[in-house]
Order: sequence, then structure tokens, then C-alpha cells
Amino acid sequence: MTAYQLAQVNIARLKAPLDTPLLKDFVDNLDPVNADADAADGFVWRLQSDDGDATAISVFDDPWLIVNMSVWRDTDALTAFMYQGRHREMLSRRREWFERVEEAMTTLWWVPAGHRPTVAEAEDRLLHLRAHGPAPYAFTLRTSFPPGADGEARGADRSATSPA
Repeated sequence: MTAYQLAQVNIARLKAPLDTPLLKDFVDNLDPVNADADAADGFVWRLQSDDGDATAISVFDDPWLIVNMSVWRDTDALTAFMYQGRHREMLSRRREWFERVEEAMTTLWWVPAGHRPTVAEAEDRLLHLRAHGPAPYAFTLRTSFPPGADGEARGADRSATSPA
């Protein structure tokens, strides 16, 4: 068993409420895409409510934002899932459903194997990425760091106001 696993968070700003015709294809594909993720090689865990997805989970206290957070074996497993099959199809249509946002809305970080990140932890990591750019504490697929590069795996022990 590896000492670290890869956490990812992706936040999107909706163009309309989830129950409107504009978002129907997105909503109709949530369960199938989540089932694909659950069955994907290297998938470990995903954030979800009792409804089976995370659309009702608040992020940054903004009702127009939705969150997707998961844990994977490594960047290769996450990338393989992201860019194939049904997820790739949905990813190619994201501009139909979500606003284009200038600031970073996605980040990655390493967690100790077995750790399940919280929304507060994800918000902290994303704010760190926005303030400091990619670093071992919060990074992107384009600029990644190896597991353990930030010293110890601190999980949710670090707050957004901690020094970099």
C-alpha cells in the first residue's frame, strides 16, 4: 500500500439552477459518470451526499458553485479517467453548463493513504493555489509535485492563513 493518494477538487459556477432545462444533460449524466469513476482503475473515494453526488454540498458559501472532490491512486489514474469515455464527453461540453471563471477552480494535493479530505480542506488548498501558484501544498496536473514533497502530509491541519 502506498503512503500517499491524490486528492482533487474541481469547482464550477453554474450558468443556471440544476433543475432547469439548460442543465438537464449535465444532471442526467451525473449518476453514469459517477458510476464510471467508482469503477475506474485507481479510484479511491469521492465526496457525495445521501443523494449519491455532491451537488447539494456547499462550497465557499456560494449557491452557484458546485463541487466535485475525489481521491485517486495517483495522477496517472486520475488523468486516465478524466480524458476517456463519458467523462471526456461531458468535459467537452462544460461551457454549455458552467461559467468561464478566471481564477483557479481545480487543484490537487497528496493526502496520507486513507485520509478523506473535507470541503474546508479543499477550499484551503484552492485558495493557496490561487495565492501562490502551484506548489507541493496545492498543484495542477500541468505542474505537479511528487508525494511527500511538502514535507509531511498535513491534511486539514493547515489553514488558508498559514504562511507558504
